[in-house]
Amino acid sequence: MSQGTTSGTVVVWCDLGPDIGVGHLMRCLALAEELHARGRDVRFLVDASAVPFAAAQLAARGFASVPPAPTVEEQLRQVDELAPEAVVIDSYRLPPTVYDAVRASYRTLAFVDGDLGGRVADVFLDQNIGAEDDRRALPEGAVRLAGLRYALMRDEVLRHRPATPEVPAPTGPPRVFAFFGGTDAYGAAPVLTDALVATGRPFRLSVVAATDESRAALAAVRPAEGQEIEVIPPTDRLAEQVRAADLVVSAAGTSSWELLCLGAAVAFVCVADNQVESYGRVVDGGLTFPLGLLDVVRQEPEAATAVLGAALDDADARNRLRRKGWELVDGQGRSRVVESLLETGEPASG
Repeated sequence: MSQGTTSGTVVVWCDLGPDIGVGHLMRCLALAEELHARGRDVRFLVDASAVPFAAAQLAARGFASVPPAPTVEEQLRQVDELAPEAVVIDSYRLPPTVYDAVRASYRTLAFVDGDLGGRVADVFLDQNIGAEDDRRALPEGAVRLAGLRYALMRDEVLRHRPATPEVPAPTGPPRVFAFFGGTDAYGAAPVLTDALVATGRPFRLSVVAATDESRAALAAVRPAEGQEIEVIPPTDRLAEQVRAADLVVSAAGTSSWELLCLGAAVAFVCVADNQVESYGRVVDGGLTFPLGLLDVVRQEPEAATAVLGAALDDADARNRLRRKGWELVDGQGRSRVVESLLETGEPASG
């Protein structure tokens, strides 16, 4: 790779696709919005055409994207051609050699979820709850930004963050919003909708169907008396939906910290192996109505149904969760991360 420059361009290289979802992109968008606000030209190295929702998110913000070339070697040359000031990498798929090559020429920030996985970087970002207690050794000269103090919030979330999280008890059936990422890669929406219906409680549900298969499965769900189900496509008005809901049902993925920042009362389900640790910490912290592992809910839904029934019944419990999450995530994480990346502000601990 070539020697780094200070062009004011930051390259964001992240995973994206129908099989892996849009979580990596969405948290990188929050970082990109802050970088743009500080005068940087942000370029994404992603194939956005594979996920129309993702392409729309980039277009709405005016961020350019470059489809990755077929090989890693060619992708590294693409980074060189953009001559960045810094590179942000958020990937479970790129090999450690990529991080070695990028850091040799450019200031590098790497997203991690616990284990560094052989990666090297100047700045490691682990925005998961409890990550500040991680004492893994870092490469020489690197720093770690760890914990919810560094959780990244998109502009939309910051605009809708309430001055106080508590809300009055609903005067009608509780409003429920259910979503499981931009692609719902694990098919959670029909499973959790079935569990909600099985509570027998009245509710008004808006559930995001990310695929044709999900829409078909949701169309087959038969609500009980007093239950209403509205199936909607992936939305770029997520924060509005969250703020309007009495209860949110969601995967314990990268959007978890956005939900806490918004003061949502959330029933989290763990849909993937890489969510197990953070899901466990959210449960241990008393920050959720815990639904357990999706595979278990799929086979034995009774426990999740009981949890959802209790959540629908107890407005006071929902307000307690709102307050705890809202206090933990203050919405200023992305500013702290960018200041560390650009070396303009708060130093991070190693």
